[in-house]
Amino acid sequence: MDQSIRLSLKERQMHGDESFPFGAYWYDFAPGAHVVDTHWHKECEIFTVLDGEVLFQIDTEYISLKAGDSLFIDGGDIHTGHAKGSQGCRFCALVFDAGMLTSANYDLIQDQLVLPFQERKATLPRLISPEYHGELSAHISEMISLSTTRPPGYEAAIKGHLFLMLSKAAAGGLLCNRSRTDSADMSRTERLKKVIAYIQTHYPQPIRLSELADLIPMSEGQFSRFFKSMTGQTPVDYMNSYRVRQAVELLRQPEYKISDIAMDVGFGHISYFVRVFRKFMNCTPSEFRKKL
Repeated sequence: MDQSIRLSLKERQMHGDESFPFGAYWYDFAPGAHVVDTHWHKECEIFTVLDGEVLFQIDTEYISLKAGDSLFIDGGDIHTGHAKGSQGCRFCALVFDAGMLTSANYDLIQDQLVLPFQERKATLPRLISPEYHGELSAHISEMISLSTTRPPGYEAAIKGHLFLMLSKAAAGGLLCNRSRTDSADMSRTERLKKVIAYIQTHYPQPIRLSELADLIPMSEGQFSRFFKSMTGQTPVDYMNSYRVRQAVELLRQPEYKISDIAMDVGFGHISYFVRVFRKFMNCTPSEFRKKL
């Protein structure tokens, strides 16, 4: 699967639909690649490594995952990750709106299980490993399998597995309270969100480093260090990566000229666009289009 699948977790994407807000996505990345560019979304996510290793960052926390491990990401958490080791990685991401667990009437389950989960007062463990959380891992494996085969009624089964995960975690004393965040970390996270939102809104136009630094505000040097520490990428690399991902979608539409696409996503020169595109996608824009 080519690297443009990263768009599957783009912040504005609807996962599933309003009647069943659940989406499953499979990824395959080369060694050292950014498997997930820095982003966030309101939905929860269960990220499961199928092969290889991934180093993940959630807000200011670093977590290493190996094959079989799963990571639970609460809605609103900024997260990013890249492949570790020499073999690359393959993984599946299950993304869902916690609202799919709510009841039509406010019942005991809503009060004692679902609402605390939505408020992050009683949420799932961050790292879920088969060695220590066998039953939780088994439910995740079943949801991945159901998402692959989609038998009749699989939606009900997936919803049931999510309820059973909360039930098992509650019974085992594994539910976590992540409703409170250290004020310093929260401030850093909110400032980063502000910068990323600005980039995603203004990427078609030239963006100066000073513009981004002024949003926080910081000096350009302080800002560059802050951004790299929070995302693992320099501000320029992040902007270029985001622009390339937008270009990938336009390249799927043959009526657009490559030179026009370069300008539309914020690259002032076609030669620079080609060079940056090759860096992130391991091919030129024209080669990518031919593969389609």
